[in-house]
Amino acid sequence: MDTRLLETFTALARTESFTGAAAELRLAQSTVTVQIRSLEKTLGTRLFDRLARGALLTDAGRRLLVRAEEVLEAEARLLAAATEDGPVSGTVVVGAGETLCSAHLPAVIVALRRRHPRVEVHLEPHGTADAVAALRAGRLDCALLLEDLVDQPGVTAERVAEQPLVLLCAPDHPLAGRAQAATWQELARESFFLHEQGCSYSDQLAARLQAVAGTPPRLTRFGSIEAARSCVAAGLGLTVLPRANVAAALRDGRLAEVPGPSLPHISVHLARPRRRRPSRAAHAVAAEVVRHFQDEGAAAPGPETSGGTTA
Repeated sequence: MDTRLLETFTALARTESFTGAAAELRLAQSTVTVQIRSLEKTLGTRLFDRLARGALLTDAGRRLLVRAEEVLEAEARLLAAATEDGPVSGTVVVGAGETLCSAHLPAVIVALRRRHPRVEVHLEPHGTADAVAALRAGRLDCALLLEDLVDQPGVTAERVAEQPLVLLCAPDHPLAGRAQAATWQELARESFFLHEQGCSYSDQLAARLQAVAGTPPRLTRFGSIEAARSCVAAGLGLTVLPRANVAAALRDGRLAEVPGPSLPHISVHLARPRRRRPSRAAHAVAAEVVRHFQDEGAAAPGPETSGGTTA
């Protein structure tokens, strides 16, 4: 049996859509239809019910799915064994939000090219919900998620780093350089420019500000952290970002840190599809991601030199 038919079958089972499976496999939709019909004819049973809301597995299809995944995993192990002594090569699709894409993934890719020049990385911008859906559908090999906890069916995740957060303002803002830390009540009277809804650390800060009694805080959300950062640098208000994303701006004096309440660190998780056996190239990318954050953690200043303020 041609295992490509099984790849198409498992893709359709994940996406429940002929259009979605075709997009994932980079095939014409008619090709997916023909391959599924061919597999059903070979096996002598209907694998999907074609409904208005999508293609849903029949009982026979659900029984076959587990075996099909086992066959594809065995094929992957066979191919890996045949090439395990050769150079690592292949394409890996990585999903991440703008926060991590801009501050971390370029360095990961540069290091990966030195270590494994035949590995190609394709970056796709995704928030957490979209990244999890793409992992389940097989459109991503792995994803970096900024979340305190990742507990999603069909996805495995390991915490690889903690990112410190910092409140920011323009250098000439009244809150810049204060000896006394600003309280939540004072902060709630300010204007904030935050990353779009769905950004975990921005959502947490917004919730904390909105919990302060009195006039609701003025919150503006942007789809780009650069837009939020530019508004703050122009003196229009405050924002919160991981320190890694603003280290250069703080050094250059384009932004200033607001002495304020202690903010919890945000976790970085490396997430992968639970049932999909990663390729050697995907393993290499994951290892480089972990190495990057380990090196960054080792180089980070300790609490006595970081300049943070607690309250």
